[in-house]
Amino acid sequence: MFEIVFLGTSASAPSIHRGLPAAMVLHREYRFLIDCGEGTQRQLLKSGLGFRRLDKILITHGHLDHILGLGGLISTFSRWETIDTLEIYGGSQALDRVEDLIFGVVLRGANPPMRIEFFDIEPGVLMEDEFFQLRAFPVTHRGPDCFGYTFEEKARRPFLVDKAEALGVPAGPERRQLVQGQSITLANGRVVHPDDVLGPPVPGAKLVYVGDAARTSDLVDEVRGADALVIEATYLEVEAELAREFGHITAAQAAKLARRAGVKRLYLTHISRRYSEKEVLAEATPIFPDVIIPRDLDQFRIVKEK
Repeated sequence: MFEIVFLGTSASAPSIHRGLPAAMVLHREYRFLIDCGEGTQRQLLKSGLGFRRLDKILITHGHLDHILGLGGLISTFSRWETIDTLEIYGGSQALDRVEDLIFGVVLRGANPPMRIEFFDIEPGVLMEDEFFQLRAFPVTHRGPDCFGYTFEEKARRPFLVDKAEALGVPAGPERRQLVQGQSITLANGRVVHPDDVLGPPVPGAKLVYVGDAARTSDLVDEVRGADALVIEATYLEVEAELAREFGHITAAQAAKLARRAGVKRLYLTHISRRYSEKEVLAEATPIFPDVIIPRDLDQFRIVKEK
């Protein structure tokens, strides 16, 4: 299971009700901040998430509406000293801009409040443990080095209690060893193998996060089968030419991507002040019915859909 908290859902500039782009993905002990638009730190406080354990930031691209909040966040960290290390992941051009902001504007020669590590990413696996994997994939937008991120739980084999009890496997460490893939020997000398008590693999939840995008045809394979797809819907089809001119997609394009890729639920964000939620939904839902337009501070659990 993943949790996602939408901290800012507006496009390009804040509105009365929507702040600039940012979201938090939570999984077990991990907290990933995706983008950090202006005002994000206030949203972190309002959401109850706060700053503790906020040590991983994923940047989709280097446009200012997605990174300016890092200035205030680093400034706050310099006073509160809440973490030891901050890891910032992004494409090279985005990281150049982030470094200029942090070291050229905020710190200006002062020592950073924590160790700041920059990770110039390429498409592929960024991080994984025994439970999940985080991947980056390229996204077409204005300029190079734009990325989306896929969070995917690893498949697990359920422990079949009835079979274990029938074989005489006691509750306790023996069962844990079998779940970890190790054979055990019972007190009566009988050897029990993992295949004896584990069911077939069950896929885990998959959450795909796309920031700004100019096209969707190159996203289908990565998005395929996602339990949740988060993607922009900056324009409606009535202004499709403007969308193309500025490197964005329409709500209809996002919905068509979700339908083509077999997505379970679509979350539309990066909403322009031009349109009401009702208008965006009216365009998307006839194409793909399971659409949510999150508002700032909305929180969702992402689980494996049947």
